[in-house]
Amino acid sequence: MAAPSPPYGTVPPTPGAEPLPELDVPPPGRQHRLTVLLRLLLLLPHAIVLAVLSFLTFFVVVVAWFATLVLGRVPDPLWRWLAGYVGYETRFDASAMLLTDRYPPFQVLGEPAGYPVRVLLRATPLNRLAVFFRLILVIPAAIVTSLAVAGWWAVALVTWLIVLILGRMPQPLFEATAAVLRYRMRVSAYLLLLTSAYPKRLFGDQSSADAAIGVVHGPSATRPLMMSTAGQVLVGLFLVLGLVSGGSGAATGDHDSDSGYDSAPVGAR
Repeated sequence: MAAPSPPYGTVPPTPGAEPLPELDVPPPGRQHRLTVLLRLLLLLPHAIVLAVLSFLTFFVVVVAWFATLVLGRVPDPLWRWLAGYVGYETRFDASAMLLTDRYPPFQVLGEPAGYPVRVLLRATPLNRLAVFFRLILVIPAAIVTSLAVAGWWAVALVTWLIVLILGRMPQPLFEATAAVLRYRMRVSAYLLLLTSAYPKRLFGDQSSADAAIGVVHGPSATRPLMMSTAGQVLVGLFLVLGLVSGGSGAATGDHDSDSGYDSAPVGAR
């Protein structure tokens, strides 16, 4: 049997470290107000590409599911495709959520050289029983990420105005947004069979040892993601707003009222 796929966007991890997918996002910096103003319009070509990739990835993950039940791991070509999809989706989301001012590249497979937002994954053997029940096991995490993402989009207009006026994202808001994006990425990676580690740490890491997948290359504000009290309060607020907006949608029969919510390919559905 062939060896597992090489790391995706990472170096060998610290021995004994939990194989949680990690996310590198640079510290909040100045953003061009014009690109902030037109952000969603500028990302429209990426949204079209991501919609096509989402359609294709559905069939890839179905094949990967059957293959993993037999092999105990995702075959290398399928793993690379799924990892590439999660990376592309996360770079798109990071730009849409105003975490970076850098326009994401149109690169599906592999990590784009020099791009500041990086997803770090490590292929590991998978438990066949956990793979068989993956859609059931992921439900609690999927509910949490759906609430957090819905809550973030409920205040997206306010966030957009703040960044547009200040020319940067305030630190607590950056922390909370990065936490939501990282958790959502972890749910996507778990659902798509890229990791055996169940999604966790929505409210940030407790120490630098919590993010020991490898050596940080370049500035990273999210590995580890050490959150202030204000950032954690904002994450809690997103969850509450997501719950309220979900209840309101169910009451009115309108499940598409959250701005941008349904446009998010995996984690927000």
